[in-house]
Amino acid sequence: MTDAPRHTALDALHRSLGATMTDFAGWDMPLRYGSERDEHVAVRTRAGLFDLSHMGEITLTGPQAGQALDHALVGNLSALAVGRARYTMICNAEGGILDDLIVYRLGEQEYMVVANASNAQVVLDALTERAAGFDTEVRDDRENYALIAVQGPASPAILKSVTDADLDGLKYYAGLPGTVAGVPALIARTGYTGEDGFELFVAPGDAEKLWQALTEAGADAGLVPCGLSCRDTLRLEAGMPLYGHELTTATTPFDAGLGRVVKFDKAGDFVGREALAAAAERAETAPPRKLVGLIATGRRVPRAGYPVTFGGEVVGEVTSGAPSPTLGKPVAIAYVDAAHAAPGTEGVSVDIRGSHEPYEVVALPFYKRDR
Repeated sequence: MTDAPRHTALDALHRSLGATMTDFAGWDMPLRYGSERDEHVAVRTRAGLFDLSHMGEITLTGPQAGQALDHALVGNLSALAVGRARYTMICNAEGGILDDLIVYRLGEQEYMVVANASNAQVVLDALTERAAGFDTEVRDDRENYALIAVQGPASPAILKSVTDADLDGLKYYAGLPGTVAGVPALIARTGYTGEDGFELFVAPGDAEKLWQALTEAGADAGLVPCGLSCRDTLRLEAGMPLYGHELTTATTPFDAGLGRVVKFDKAGDFVGREALAAAAERAETAPPRKLVGLIATGRRVPRAGYPVTFGGEVVGEVTSGAPSPTLGKPVAIAYVDAAHAAPGTEGVSVDIRGSHEPYEVVALPFYKRDR
């Protein structure tokens, strides 16, 4: 056993580009290549290229793969059409969130579950345990994929120039097998930036060729390599939750305002059903706290864990915070007592190292692209 960080297939390339590397969930990953603000703006206005090979891919195959996922997860995955993807969650018996996931249906009897890097082993173990008794095989495919994302308004044109796949017919949250720059890939119209874009699942040995091809194809469009730092500010502006911040085992999907992903009407029982039914009722009748957006009137930046106050009393806690390049001011996501959670609520502050900085309560997301 070793505590040394793992490296993606693009590690040497990142270093050749001068990336600042950081440990993330046991992986050595690019944090930024230059200015994280410039990388953020590139994705909002042009395009950015990300290495996401730290994500965890788990494949389920067999006649009852869909039923196994229906039992293991909160969503109705057996109803998912081949070629489509769905955002869902895996919860424990108490309704707490173990991870949020994207599930792709690759065939009639084949699904791919994509877990966050920090939870991939937990999800693999839980799926293996919960699929017992179903006619399905759970396979750890983490070593079999590299994942490259191209995100931003210029990404469709860039990708079209290196593939003959039907991107115009590829809907949001759908995927299709194809060839990109001569490399076999699963081309998915998914992402974590709030922009249009694609995630490309390829063999690790093909990752560098694909990265270089996309870099060349996007040169005239202003595509730049992007690190995890701008990925975080992009998803924050788009109001997308991050596991370990907005989502934890101490929160249910209903606490996070994501109760829509829980499908009580699907056939059969699923792990956490009873606890989640109770959480749904609490959220409807007497929610203790709600997830909200906060926009600063000043310049000081809130961080995760900072108290949210009202009249000198703590009424919530920041889960994520950062300067917003798009809004030009600091923003935060926070769990706030329901009495102070309505958009437009005045008098709310964030305690930033003893200074109570005024914030405006707003509905999420902070940013939504024109479709």
